[in-house]
Amino acid sequence: MKTNHSLSLHQWLLASAVFSCGLLATRMIVTRTIEYVFLPWNLFLAFIPYCITRWMSARPDLFEHRLKRFALLAIWMLFIPNAFYIITDLFHLRNVHSAPRWYDLLLIFSFAWNGILCGIISLRRVELLIGLDRGPAYSMLLIFAVMWLNALGIYIGRYLRFNSWDIVTDPFNLMVEIGDLVINPMDNWYAWGMTGTYAVFMTLLYLSFKKMGESFRI
Repeated sequence: MKTNHSLSLHQWLLASAVFSCGLLATRMIVTRTIEYVFLPWNLFLAFIPYCITRWMSARPDLFEHRLKRFALLAIWMLFIPNAFYIITDLFHLRNVHSAPRWYDLLLIFSFAWNGILCGIISLRRVELLIGLDRGPAYSMLLIFAVMWLNALGIYIGRYLRFNSWDIVTDPFNLMVEIGDLVINPMDNWYAWGMTGTYAVFMTLLYLSFKKMGESFRI
């Protein structure tokens, strides 16, 4: 009887994350600097929604209880923007010159790639769970809504400098900033331009991965 020794998707994702951290550790040792030391933290935050949905997939019975389902999805929604947020860490590439540009590009992109994978896999799991409960049409509406909220969350994190937990630790200022975006859309055209562009890009990215991975089990 043959034994299947191939790595699971979860193991490949962990291996990719270890590779990214290895790139960073090598850079720190060679350059003797701590630039980009924030990347592992951002990747850790990206893994939170991934781990939440991994647990939810192992416990589909939780979705039978409406209150539990709402609470889990609300917590997941607070953290899912972190998975795609790492894309914006590429902004830092132009500011650092202590290592070859190609190396830093690979370093940041590898972290961003892992974050994107965490987000896509996590979102796919939620789609499947929602689809089992409400049907595929409802789950697709959820995907589009989540991507728009994701993009808004990325803007809030990158430019307004709020974190996922600020909804608990600093809810007033967070609501004031979001309220200003909603009430004065023309004055905040930059914010909505970025949100809309990122939302479309991430939706296309997700649907492309979904189409390519229909034969894979996530």
